[in-house]
Amino acid sequence: MQILSHLKSLKRFTDLYKRRWVSRSCTDVKDVELTKELKHCIEKHWCKHLNQQQFNDTALGNKFYVLSMFPYPSGNLHMGHVRVYTISDAIARFQRMCGKNVFHPMGWDAFGLPAENAAIQRGIEPKVWTERNIAQMKQQVTDLGCSFDWSHELNTCSLEYYKWTQKLFLMLYNEGMAYQNEALVNWDPVDKTVLADEQVDDNGCSWRSGAKVEKRLLKQWFIKSTAYAKQLLEGLDDCTLKDWRDIINLQRHWIGECNGYSFQLLTSGSNYLRVWTAQPEHFKDPNAFVVLKTEHYLGKVAQDEVHMTVENPFTGTIMPLIFSNEPAFPEKCDVYLAAPNFREEDKELQRSLSLSFFADNELNFESLKVVDLRNDVLETAGRLKLGGYSVSSKLQDWLISRQRYWGTPIPIIHCDKCGAVPVPDSQLPVRLLEKSAFKSADKDILECSCPKCGNTGARPETDTMDTFFDSSWYYLRYLDANNKHEMFDKRLAHQCMPVDLYIGGKEHAVLHLYYARFINHFLHSQGLVPTQEPFSRLLVQGMVMGRSYRVKGSGRYVQEHDVEIVNAKRNQAIMKETKEPVVISWEKMSKSKMNGVDPTDMFREYGTDTTRLIILADVAPTSHRNWSNATFPGILNWQKRLWRMVNEFCDLRSSPESCKVDINSIEFKAEEDKLFDARNFYIKGVTFNYRHAYQLSVAISKMQGLTNSLKRASKSTQVFSKEYERSLAAQLIMLAPMAPHFTSELWSKFVSAPNRLNTSPTDFNWETDVLAQRWPEIDQQYKVDLTVKVNGFENCIIKIARSHIDNVTHNDALDLAFNTDSVTSYLIDKKIRTTNFALYPGIEAVLNIYVDKVKQEKSNSRATTGSKEGGAIV
Repeated sequence: MQILSHLKSLKRFTDLYKRRWVSRSCTDVKDVELTKELKHCIEKHWCKHLNQQQFNDTALGNKFYVLSMFPYPSGNLHMGHVRVYTISDAIARFQRMCGKNVFHPMGWDAFGLPAENAAIQRGIEPKVWTERNIAQMKQQVTDLGCSFDWSHELNTCSLEYYKWTQKLFLMLYNEGMAYQNEALVNWDPVDKTVLADEQVDDNGCSWRSGAKVEKRLLKQWFIKSTAYAKQLLEGLDDCTLKDWRDIINLQRHWIGECNGYSFQLLTSGSNYLRVWTAQPEHFKDPNAFVVLKTEHYLGKVAQDEVHMTVENPFTGTIMPLIFSNEPAFPEKCDVYLAAPNFREEDKELQRSLSLSFFADNELNFESLKVVDLRNDVLETAGRLKLGGYSVSSKLQDWLISRQRYWGTPIPIIHCDKCGAVPVPDSQLPVRLLEKSAFKSADKDILECSCPKCGNTGARPETDTMDTFFDSSWYYLRYLDANNKHEMFDKRLAHQCMPVDLYIGGKEHAVLHLYYARFINHFLHSQGLVPTQEPFSRLLVQGMVMGRSYRVKGSGRYVQEHDVEIVNAKRNQAIMKETKEPVVISWEKMSKSKMNGVDPTDMFREYGTDTTRLIILADVAPTSHRNWSNATFPGILNWQKRLWRMVNEFCDLRSSPESCKVDINSIEFKAEEDKLFDARNFYIKGVTFNYRHAYQLSVAISKMQGLTNSLKRASKSTQVFSKEYERSLAAQLIMLAPMAPHFTSELWSKFVSAPNRLNTSPTDFNWETDVLAQRWPEIDQQYKVDLTVKVNGFENCIIKIARSHIDNVTHNDALDLAFNTDSVTSYLIDKKIRTTNFALYPGIEAVLNIYVDKVKQEKSNSRATTGSKEGGAIV
């Protein structure tokens, strides 16, 4: 036959590739069964070949920055880590195969109280404990097959990193954005450190130690993050933000409505008092006074003073501070500015509090322009650096002081003559004190010289920084992790920022995201970064949930093997020994709940790539994943089908004489047409879910659909069909980002098969690994969808050739829709409110039409339907 002649002429050519790729393979064609041992062999063989692509920082026009939130180095990966890093790795590999210059870095959020406590328990230095954990976790991440760029690795507890964290603090300090003030803080008496409000549970206990939290008055370091509150709130409307969804609302709620102004005023006790008011002009009242709630932290200070006052720099007067719960305080605010000459209720408040020490002169404020008074107050506040920022009543400045050892030292020297003095840049980093010195009662060990006056009796600041400060800028340091001269290269930042895709858990969607956004906004104001917002697109992945078992009544968690399941569907169970009823539920995996799964056990039992596929399958990345081995067979069987399919393909191509077919027959052409449609259909679906929706579980379902189409092909089609060859190649290429070891082995077998039909260099590069292949594209003649929706519901699908879809405009789509009967007939009594159009290049387009039903008068209902018979009202 004609095809046999053609195949034989290519035999010598293909034998060359067979020798090349068989030498790379670690299995034999005869290895039909995909066993656990064989998977381990494959992964061991291919692991050294997978991560050879590096980010090119000299060609940034086509960059794609994918970033997963860096972990605290606890020592062991958990399944939550496996999920987030598998997601980021699959997307990074996909983008590389699409020709992007991908930046996919990794590092360690290494400071913090857990490491300090663990080190104390074990009698070793936190540094030793942390570095040991990093080495262990790095090996586990490598075993997971992730393509991280380790040449940009960073560690927040290294001198090379925290030197620049200190530089960032000094930049804020020099801009008047860092200050010290006394504050009533949450004190953990066990861990002996300050806790944020979010770290105190509903019972008033520490989230970590469980101790009852105390309130203490301590001098703390703050960052004036509220100065950027309105800017951060407005930034949530930035058109560059994509897929933030409910995170927008979380950020809005945290910031609050910026419907007032915050001022920092000096009290008679030398503390700064935050005064929030929606009417700054009230400061112009010479009889103004300030009321504090009785539980306000200054109440403790007031016990030592007869009368407390606060300066009013806007009138040059002194305002009394009164402790009372009588006024209507703003939301979550314990300070009230009263202006008797502006508000009648404040005059009544003055009388009820028996305040008789005010000036008698009452100004006629009604004759003055409120706008002028307000502007004068705000201008004065800005000039004197007293605030005047637009902010909500509830949002507070960022308290960064922590009374612990294992953190970034705050680069301030305290001098009796000069006060708080910033450490010069030339003396950075301020190194962590030796643990023995930190705990010593000998003050000589802690003494140093003042950088300003040379006083040798000065003392370094012993507070360290909140770890949120360390993680507020790490995404910028990644770009230039080895720079010894500056935080990062401004040129690199301007070319690489913002981060294209940021992946992490929802538990960090408020505080970490807020602080990272604040720091980026600040650095943008300094001209160091190109955009205010640091992260363009968010992928907030759900938690991995394990089935937990609690004894009813006591609430004690028990292990699964101690439980007898009575009725699985109704979640009914009892203890095997005591017969006590047990409550079954899905909860976040943790050691304390005894419902965790060790990733190492998964790797050992099923293999790395199988674990990766299981964690990605079944549910969207943004949804919680209930971890159950009942879901495993779908992935296990799919891998086996692929394994057998490639082996069968190699066998058949090795002996084409065993199959006979007329390649010009209607039946053969029909099979080719089916494969053509299947390949293009599934490439479209898989690509969309990798590139746009990030629904990787749907991408897996689409790939499984292609597998089913390939399995239906006859043996003669496998041997003689070029379309089958293209479809099988597309199947392997699309799977590669998720299962790189397994697919590399399958590809090496696939390209070693003799009698290849497809020799076009534009489709595949037969000389390189699967991960170096170009991502398959939809054929130009294949028809893709223009989906028309009305009020979000699909009305019709208009088919357009792939070669034309990228040229379709919004107006083109409207023209096509309004010339379609199903659309025009539906819109006959509707008024179009608005339309929007989304084009997904090379894949599909979606036109949304939003309409309202027209209310027609009974007497003239026909006259109101529009100028054309059957037309929509536009």
